[in-house]
Amino acid sequence: MKLLNQYRGLRREIYILFLGRIVTSLGSMIWPVMTMILNQKLGFSATEISYFFVGSGVIMLPANLIGGKLADRFNKKHLIVICDSVSIVCFLISAVIPLGIGTIFLFVLAGVFQSVEYPSYDALFADLSATKDRERAYSLEYLGANLGLVLAPTIAGLLFKDYLWLSFLISGVSIGLSTVLIAFLIKDITPVEDHSEEAVYQENEDGASIFKILKKNPLLFLYLLCGTLYAAAYGNYGYIMPLDIAAVHGGDTGAVIFGTVSSLNCITVVIFTPVITKLFAKMRDTGKILTGRLFVFAGYLMFLLLLGFIPGYYLAMFVFTWGEIFSTVSEGPYVSTRIPASHRGRINGFMSIVYAVVTGVVDLASGQLYDRFGSTVTWVMILSVALVSAVAAIALMGLDKKAYPKLYQGKERQQPEVGSGASDA
Repeated sequence: MKLLNQYRGLRREIYILFLGRIVTSLGSMIWPVMTMILNQKLGFSATEISYFFVGSGVIMLPANLIGGKLADRFNKKHLIVICDSVSIVCFLISAVIPLGIGTIFLFVLAGVFQSVEYPSYDALFADLSATKDRERAYSLEYLGANLGLVLAPTIAGLLFKDYLWLSFLISGVSIGLSTVLIAFLIKDITPVEDHSEEAVYQENEDGASIFKILKKNPLLFLYLLCGTLYAAAYGNYGYIMPLDIAAVHGGDTGAVIFGTVSSLNCITVVIFTPVITKLFAKMRDTGKILTGRLFVFAGYLMFLLLLGFIPGYYLAMFVFTWGEIFSTVSEGPYVSTRIPASHRGRINGFMSIVYAVVTGVVDLASGQLYDRFGSTVTWVMILSVALVSAVAAIALMGLDKKAYPKLYQGKERQQPEVGSGASDA
């Protein structure tokens, strides 16, 4: 309970968004098995699957940019509700039509509207938390997403063979419940007024273009390099990994194995996110970013070396997930404390576009390498990308203090006193 007490004292709306994350993630059953749907159900090769991921990513590029601009100009709650409503319809239709290209089109369309809402959702967690509370807020968001995901991948694997349509139905219903929670229970989204020393870089700059903000903060480009390479490497967890497991153990059995491996990922997140958030509260965001890269690299290397040994998948996933936790709890706070609050939506949208482009290039390369040279060569490329991301994180650690000195003044940042601030939910 002491670990959970660290999440007390946040604004009521943060807890509602947390519950919304849980409910939505309960139905996140399609993406974990999308590679296997395309490969086993529709007969796509690894290269064709990479074309799908890249193509869908390209389609979503303008969605991220538009979503960021809308998030900074309009009511973020209303944007989330509208976008979710479209996604719900797409999932429900997908559940009742025969599986085929039409189903995939509807799924991608739902993803487009999820991309439009993402900058609003992410910016809300920053808007509704003071700088000193932001890491806890993002940690809680991440914890909620994975609480819902604990069983979703395993259920998706079990439904894969004969009842895949039910996965689409559950996804639609879950997003619907989450939308109702947000629409009716969130009343106030007025941003927190933060006048602390740490908030100096977040002062509004209304009228400034996104390019002016980026020019003023050139270190964000190094952060982007670090983040995009990490995202590109991380994405192969749901792409090359299931292809390998299916190739070694067969399609139906592989779907169940990968589903349980994905569930272990979520269980590990649920158990260890509060632990890591508490134990490493004094570690700088840049230190956590580097630690995350190194754990992800180690997890992937273990998977490659232990391919064919089923218990090894779970061990590799445990190590990999520690890297994911360190990365996720640090990235949101890092960006939000270094950019004006007036540009959070647009910066998040822009970064999503860059992530999508780099991830698409790496996915195309992965697909080509996998079909031509097999698993080992592909993993060497993925490990190299992860390693370069870690090197970029080392450079970021060295340069960040010079770029943002006021974040480093005074004593090390202390964990906020439990119960302080807004009323508990």
